[in-house]
Amino acid sequence: MRGAKSAKWVAGAIVVALAATACGGGSDSGTDAKGEVDPNGIYSIEVGEPEKLLHTGDTMESNGSIVMDGLFSRLVDYKADGSLEMINAESVESTDSKTWTVKLKKGWTFHDGTPVTAKSYVDAWNWNANVTNAQGLASWFADIKGFDALHPEKEGAKPTAEAMTGLKVVDDTTFTIELNNAVPYFAHKLAYVVFAPLPESFYKDPKAAGEKPVGNGPYKFESWDHKKQIKIVRYDDYKGPNKAKNGGVVFKNYTTLEAAYEDLKSGNVDVLRQIAPKDLPVYRQDLGDRAVDQAYSAIQTMAIAFYADQWKKPKLVDPKVIQGLSMAIDRNTITKTVLQGTREPATGWVAKGVVGYQPNAAGDVTTFDPAKAKELIKAGGGVPGNAISIQFNADGGHKEWVDAVCNSITQSTGVKCTGDSKPDFQADLTARKSKQVKSIYRSGWVLDYPVNANFISDLFRTGAAGNQGDFTNKALDAKIAAADSAATLDDSVKQYQAIEKDLVNLMPSIPLWYYKVNAGFSEKVSGVQYGQDGDPILTGVEVRK
Repeated sequence: MRGAKSAKWVAGAIVVALAATACGGGSDSGTDAKGEVDPNGIYSIEVGEPEKLLHTGDTMESNGSIVMDGLFSRLVDYKADGSLEMINAESVESTDSKTWTVKLKKGWTFHDGTPVTAKSYVDAWNWNANVTNAQGLASWFADIKGFDALHPEKEGAKPTAEAMTGLKVVDDTTFTIELNNAVPYFAHKLAYVVFAPLPESFYKDPKAAGEKPVGNGPYKFESWDHKKQIKIVRYDDYKGPNKAKNGGVVFKNYTTLEAAYEDLKSGNVDVLRQIAPKDLPVYRQDLGDRAVDQAYSAIQTMAIAFYADQWKKPKLVDPKVIQGLSMAIDRNTITKTVLQGTREPATGWVAKGVVGYQPNAAGDVTTFDPAKAKELIKAGGGVPGNAISIQFNADGGHKEWVDAVCNSITQSTGVKCTGDSKPDFQADLTARKSKQVKSIYRSGWVLDYPVNANFISDLFRTGAAGNQGDFTNKALDAKIAAADSAATLDDSVKQYQAIEKDLVNLMPSIPLWYYKVNAGFSEKVSGVQYGQDGDPILTGVEVRK
């Protein structure tokens, strides 16, 4: 996903969400689908209820993101190799990585028929960035000149301007972006939904627009029956390269992955994003060539809630303690047994398939070594209270591995470890954002743009929207600022690689494993592919009569 995202928080043990055209391999099976293709056919996907209203500036988790990907197109998207594809933009260019010129393709319209113009982008970005509007993704605009006036850092302060000075409308199809400093990967960030345009109608009633979004994407909104389903239908006047090959999508809410899988087998849902741990041993046999097993760019970690009394009183926890907890986790056994080989133990904080990924970035800290684990915890002053809890959402298929991780930690170190289950992803995110996590929380992160900065700056920089554990380190912030203003993308990537290797001395989180898509689809559909972000590519699915 995606500056300061909170990119897309991963809801499930086996999945996530983002760019509709970014194909990371995928399964193109569906060879046993029966009947001719119905170009107007509607198909269904398993999801959960989105956390919030469907606002481009506040949708930062996978249940809402997959819907937004159908409704809103951005200036650019990215390909599997990390290169950019122009979508609503004709071009995005810069000679110095500080001042960017965007030219739009002509003829694009919103779903209400009004034109998509340069002003549509500039106004949307200013609204999303304005602190008054309380959008969770506002910090994604922090690179742009004038952001501080629109979004003052001091809590409770009001904006002193109505627009960022770095945004200028040149004409209907051209606008410029001036950044505070050079950011060589800025064009990649524009693939994230927070940078989508908004129609004039949005500003008349933003709350109503969040219930019934008007976008510029391949699908238009039709209905939202809360906690049951959301329906979007093909927008026939869409001008983008990724036109829908179907008539629309129904996002069906499920409270458990097990129930969704049973519905898939009985033909009551067409596409799954994930399979529950209980069904992993049998789903390939059940589904045959409709079973999906594919890597994608996401990582599972355990993030520390540094604001919790446990970690900050009487003094901030020593990183050696977190290192010890990490070395007490037998990742190899857990991924092979509990997760049925559907995960690969992580050796760093950046997901595979991302520009700048490097193996073994964390050194020995992700190696299972009970003796060393106990030694480090003791050297760091011990775990306060000699007990930890791991918060997770019960609807995401996490309980089994959380129990296994806790057993590994307790058996290796004597530290008591328990799971802290929240009923669903909404409740889990609410506890994180209201700073109610007691100790540690399960954190899953999928790429917003395929550069290693997205897995470091957007999670560990002070104040970043994805930094929900309140980790802060001034020296790290300075290194991130230097990497962001590097002369070239290659230089920036190399600086972030060095930063990642130094994270072992800070331990803002504990890397667990790299994600894979383990999913499946029904006999009713074909052409099902999954992107580098792990989500099914909505527009490419074909429905059979």
